[in-house]
Amino acid sequence: MKKSLLVILIATIVSSCATVEKHNAQITKLHPINDLKEDVDNLYTQLKRHHPKLYQYTSQAFMESRFDSLKQTIRVPLNSRDFYKKVAPVLTTVRQGHVSIRPQGKQFKRKERKVLLKKKFEFYDLDFDYRDNKLFVKRTIGKDSSFVGAEVIDIAGESPTDLAETYKTRFASDGFNTTLFDRFVGKGFRAFYIRDKGFLDSLEVTFKTKDSTFSKLFKRVPKKEKKIKDSTATKNDSIKKPKPKKLSKQQKDSLKLASKKRKKFRKKHGYIARTKEYTRNFNFIGEDSTVAYMKIRGFSNGNYKKFYEASFKKIDSAKAKHFVLDLRDNGGGRIAEIEHLYSYLVDKEFQFITESEVNSRVPILKSIMSNTTPTSLKILSGILSPILIVQNLLRVKKKDGKLYYNFKYAKPEAPNPLNFKGKIYVLINGNSFSASSIISTNLHATKRATFVGEETGGAYNGTVAGFYKLYQLPNSKLVTRIGLMQIEAPYKQQPDGYGIKPDVKIVPTVADVLQQKDPELNWILSDIKNNMN
Repeated sequence: MKKSLLVILIATIVSSCATVEKHNAQITKLHPINDLKEDVDNLYTQLKRHHPKLYQYTSQAFMESRFDSLKQTIRVPLNSRDFYKKVAPVLTTVRQGHVSIRPQGKQFKRKERKVLLKKKFEFYDLDFDYRDNKLFVKRTIGKDSSFVGAEVIDIAGESPTDLAETYKTRFASDGFNTTLFDRFVGKGFRAFYIRDKGFLDSLEVTFKTKDSTFSKLFKRVPKKEKKIKDSTATKNDSIKKPKPKKLSKQQKDSLKLASKKRKKFRKKHGYIARTKEYTRNFNFIGEDSTVAYMKIRGFSNGNYKKFYEASFKKIDSAKAKHFVLDLRDNGGGRIAEIEHLYSYLVDKEFQFITESEVNSRVPILKSIMSNTTPTSLKILSGILSPILIVQNLLRVKKKDGKLYYNFKYAKPEAPNPLNFKGKIYVLINGNSFSASSIISTNLHATKRATFVGEETGGAYNGTVAGFYKLYQLPNSKLVTRIGLMQIEAPYKQQPDGYGIKPDVKIVPTVADVLQQKDPELNWILSDIKNNMN
C-alpha cells in the first residue's frame, strides 16, 4: 500500500513538472503563421457567439475588416507575448471595457514556487499616477516613502511615457469615453508592464525630483529578514531571552475576543491586505463634522449589508443633511451591492436595472463551461447541470427576437427604511467604471445627486458584464474575457457611448496629486458652507 502511494506521488510530481515545462515551451515558442491566424478566427468566433452587444459602437463591416487586416499583418512566426501585442489593439475595436485579452505568464515548479513565495518584487510596492503625459509615484507600500512624488523618467532604457501611451492602445473604455485611459494606465501600470515584459527578477528605474535624478535597481527580496545567529557566540556571552509569561484564562479570552472583533470589522469594511486599507469607509467630515462621507473603493469584497446598515444608522442618528459618496477609482463589482446601497439613497419605489440581453438561454452554464475552467469544477457543474439549466431557462425569456436574463434586481424594489433624504454629492473620475457607473446613472437620471469630478470611464447606457466567458486560444494560449450580459439602468442618454458627466468638472493637477490636495472634495465642502450661509 505504501509503495503504491509513493508511486502515485512520484507520478503526480513528474506529471506536474512536465505540465509546467510544456506550458512554458508553448508560450515562448514561435507559433506558425497559420496557427496564429487560426487563433484570430477563433477569437472573433467567440465574440460573435457570446457577446450580446458586439456591434453597439462599431459596425460589423469595420470590425470584420480590422480582424482581416490583423491576419494580413502576421507575416512571420511569433511567440505568444508578441502575438498579444498585435491582437490587443484590434480587440479594443469592440469598445467595451470588459472585453480584454492577456498573455499567459510563466509557470513554476513546486520548489520554485516555494522560493518565490518567500520573496517580494520591490517594484510592486510602487503605485503610480499618469497625468500630462508623465508618470509619477503616487505612493509606496511600506516604510520607504522616498519615491513618493518622484517622476519616472526611465524604465530599463525605455521612456515611461512611450510605454504608457502604448499600453493605452491595449484596453478599451465603454464606448467613446476618453477619461478612463490616463486614470487606468496609471493605476494599473505595474500590471501592464509585467504583462508586456514577462517575469522579472530585477528592474532598473530612474526617477527625477526637484533636487536630483537618481536610479534604483528593484529586486526580489525576502519578505521577512530572519535573524541569523552569530556562530561565534558562546553560551556564556549569549543573552538569554526571557520566557514569555503564561497568560491567564481571562487574558486568553480577551485576546480571542479582540481577534474576533478585528476579523468582523475587516470583513464588514472589506480589508485590503496589500495597502492595509479598507474597501468601505465612513466618517463625518467638515468644519463641524456634520457632513457624512463614504469612500467606496470597490463593490467586490466583504459583508456590505452590515456596513451600510451601520453607516446609515449613524447618519440617521446624527440627523446629517449632506452626504458625499466617493466613487473615484472604483472599478465596480457586485450588482447586489450597488442595488442595496441605492436603496438607502431614494425614498420611492425603484427599478434598479432592466432585464439583461444575452446570446444564450443558459448563460451561466456557458460561463462555467469554458476551456479555462478547472476539470474538477467542470465535473461538479456537469453533475449540477440539470439544476443550472432549469434555473437559466426559467430566468431567460425571448422578447422581440432577443433573449433576456431576468435578474431579481430588475423588479421594483422598496427604499430602505433608513433612506437618506438630504442633499447628495457624488465624486467620480475616469476610473469610476462598471458598477460605479450603473449606480451613478440611476442617481443622475433621477436628479438625486450633484456630480463632481470628471466623466466616468463606464458608460451611462450600460455595459456588457454580469457573467464572463474566459476562453483560451488554442495555439497561443492567450486568454480572452467576454462579458455575457448587457447590464443597464432603465435610463438612457444620447448620444450613446459616453459616461456620466459631472455637474461640476474638476480635474486634479499633478501638483494637487503630489501635494495630496483634494480640490473636488474641497469644492463640495465649500458649496455646503455657502449654501448654509
